Amino acid sequence: MRFAICNEIFQGWTPADTFSYAAKTGYDAVEIAPFTLAKLVTDITLAERARLREQAARAGVAISGIHWVLVQAEGMYLNHPEVAVRNRTSRYFVDLVDFCADLGGRVIVVGSPKQRNIMEGVAPDQAWQWATTTFRDAVKQAEDRGVTICFEPLAPVETNFINTAAEAIRFVRQFNSRSMKIILDVKAMCSEAVPIPQIIRESWPEFAYFHANDLNLKGPGFGEVDFVPIAAALKEVGYEGYVSVEVFKFDEGPEVIATQSLGYLRRVFAA
Repeated sequence: MRFAICNEIFQGWTPADTFSYAAKTGYDAVEIAPFTLAKLVTDITLAERARLREQAARAGVAISGIHWVLVQAEGMYLNHPEVAVRNRTSRYFVDLVDFCADLGGRVIVVGSPKQRNIMEGVAPDQAWQWATTTFRDAVKQAEDRGVTICFEPLAPVETNFINTAAEAIRFVRQFNSRSMKIILDVKAMCSEAVPIPQIIRESWPEFAYFHANDLNLKGPGFGEVDFVPIAAALKEVGYEGYVSVEVFKFDEGPEVIATQSLGYLRRVFAA
């Protein structure tokens, strides 16, 4: 199994230092949150993208992809009632595909719950249709550039639009494209009524990425979630993508989070 870690954990660190520490710790890749670099990916020049890719390669890690893609990207919304907003968001997702590919990344994680909530007065079916249209051009661009867009089901406390893996799979299957899949996230799956290993088995092969974290918003091994059956299910279905550490509480500091999360994951996947 290959392991990655999200770069926003390393608040205040340069990208080069983040890549270097991730590699030294034993990670195979780093996952980039664009807001740690600029408000919009269109503000990041081709030269800077090439520099980031070179820094990662020099350190000995890959860039697995990008996530938190609409954070600080003002004016973006997947299923907004205003067509101008949806069109702007649609164009921006094409830009995100290019940014990810320019970094050498292969996966775009689409969570961004605040930019997809069904707004008051909008019917769920209408929101679904609008969101579908928003992604169409980006999926075509992703096919051309070897990128996979992964839509993330999230808990009802975070969003009211697509809360289960089954819903997310129904959404992405509309595109009939290997460049449109889902991501499974441990924290999010904790909100579902069925066990996480069952979700993994029932969702394969529609997921192309995996986030490792705990219900307490910390890293794997920092809470009560037992990853042994999770690791067993991932191995059982033949998943060979990245298991990426994504946390939301940074109390322990980046070095402890990175080191202990990876140590725990290695133990459970070796079991």
